[in-house]
Amino acid sequence: MSRSPSIVPIAPTDRDVYLVLEDFGGRLGRAWCETAEEDTGRATLVRHLTEGQYEHPARIVAFNTAEGWSRDVTADIADELRRRFVELGDVSPSLLKFLERAARH
Repeated sequence: MSRSPSIVPIAPTDRDVYLVLEDFGGRLGRAWCETAEEDTGRATLVRHLTEGQYEHPARIVAFNTAEGWSRDVTADIADELRRRFVELGDVSPSLLKFLERAARH
């Protein structure tokens, strides 16, 4: 039986990883989005959110296995996006909905 590859980054090991819990709705429910290792950094996540690559991001979690921590960073990311809102120009509807949901929690 073959093993599935680990979602824990291999190298570099001492870096923060950001993952998105997407709400697919209905029977599909929520699932962690599959993401290439090089796309798990904070800057890439913020760019993907502003580009509308996530339709219904419900939660964002960051972790660093080398440092031994993990936490929900949904509010932190939403705050960063609000601060940069003026710079963003056209904002996708999915991003606006994300900011509204994050403000309620």
